[in-house]
Amino acid sequence: MLEWLVAVCVVILVVLIWPGFKYFGPERPPDAVLQGLEISQQVAKDKTRRWISEREVNDDAQPACVGAETDEKARTVALICKPSALANYLLKHCRTFSDYSPCVGWTWRASAFLQSAYEAWWPYQSPVQFVRDNLQLSDEGLVALDWAVPSYQKRRRTSSHSTSPVLLIIPNSFGKITRNVLKLCEMALAHGYLPAVFNRRSHNGTPLTTPKLQQFGDPADLREAVRYIRHRQPAGRLYAVSESSGSGLLLSYLGECGSSSYVTAAVCLSPVFRCQSWFESGLCWPLQWVLVLYQKICLSRYRTALGEIMQTDALFSSCSLRGLEEALFCQTRHVGPAPVGGSSSNPSGAWDAYWERNEPLRDVDEVAIPVLSVCAQDDPVRGDTQSTIPLELFETNPHFFLLLTDRGGHCGFSTQSEGRAVGALGPGDSVVAPHSGMERHGTNWSHRALLEFFRATTDFFNAEERVKQLAARRRGLGGGAGGRAFRHRSVSTCKRVPACSHNIHAIYNWQRSYTR
Repeated sequence: MLEWLVAVCVVILVVLIWPGFKYFGPERPPDAVLQGLEISQQVAKDKTRRWISEREVNDDAQPACVGAETDEKARTVALICKPSALANYLLKHCRTFSDYSPCVGWTWRASAFLQSAYEAWWPYQSPVQFVRDNLQLSDEGLVALDWAVPSYQKRRRTSSHSTSPVLLIIPNSFGKITRNVLKLCEMALAHGYLPAVFNRRSHNGTPLTTPKLQQFGDPADLREAVRYIRHRQPAGRLYAVSESSGSGLLLSYLGECGSSSYVTAAVCLSPVFRCQSWFESGLCWPLQWVLVLYQKICLSRYRTALGEIMQTDALFSSCSLRGLEEALFCQTRHVGPAPVGGSSSNPSGAWDAYWERNEPLRDVDEVAIPVLSVCAQDDPVRGDTQSTIPLELFETNPHFFLLLTDRGGHCGFSTQSEGRAVGALGPGDSVVAPHSGMERHGTNWSHRALLEFFRATTDFFNAEERVKQLAARRRGLGGGAGGRAFRHRSVSTCKRVPACSHNIHAIYNWQRSYTR
């Protein structure tokens, strides 16, 4: 008990003192804000690959990257991408990209560490309720989809004929439903979306029916969940959002499925791109200690079942994220006494071979939809910007867009208006009026940016489709016979097995065959 008390005291001291020296204090000058983007300016002189936020947006002239509203205001946002027609359209119509005013000065919201911890662990009394669908996979495993519904809605389920867009939310790889995810569900409902949170095997109360866990970047389970969503809501478009390390799963899915992903557009909030080096380098010890402890608590209830396929002694004696990942996926059932640590019992090259199969960017060239990544330079979880963000990807691939802010932490992105709203309403009160569908001050800036990105990309592709149809009519090729703009191909038929006794937890068994 005394050791736990000492550990808690040390963590509190680190949280209060260490971030303050780095992030508290007066506002930094504009030159320091974009100091990390000096390399972008140099590259832009040689090849116009990366657009940075140092030119004003003009509706009549050619749009440039957003971020510089006036000379007096600090330039805090940069849109890094390859020049394209879609990029021009985003710069002209996504006003939220340039409307970011981070908290500065002596406030806890100015600390990247504190606002990141607040969004991840602070409780949030959301008015949103969830209706769960347990999906039985082809190998008898279970994943869950939690459909968000407002508390005032009497009808708990949406009709399959609804044309409302579906927002698939992928939480972090540890399964923690954060305050950020709950607020995103609330805001998506207010804008007419149908939010659905994807829970991996054993995550967030999902039963573990087989002694198998989902690997970091294995999209097989997510692929079957997407097929079910398309079967349940065939008339609505599908958008995807991932949080933190959950972006590894989303990027793996988009790369593996390519043009058959059924997703219109996707957003990654504070993603971790270079995941192998992230696990190897490790986080600062307070963050890593908390994440390792949380994962051990979640896995402890399945210790007996997991003991059939892995060394549970090595698993629960690991003290790092890499040790846990190695014990879970890089070793087989032990024979004889298990060594302590986890990594020493792995065969040579097992760790590298694991990441060859699970690195999120392994098939990045196959991604066929617009993907926006929202990152902050002061992210305490991801690490240094230049070494952890693949800037060359955004310079050369027209499907990837990077919205890089000077401040924001990890999935934080607190603004001055949000701080005033929370101070007036209280930390647990809602900032969105569900009945009216209108926003109040205090909504998360990254959530507004991603919803505006979805709207702009959809409008862009609809406009492109109308132009193609008009050109086809003029050529006399019957372009008017085209269907709805930007529709995806239909999914294959599936069988539905009888539901279980609980009317909410319906279980579906899907056939393996499906058209790529």
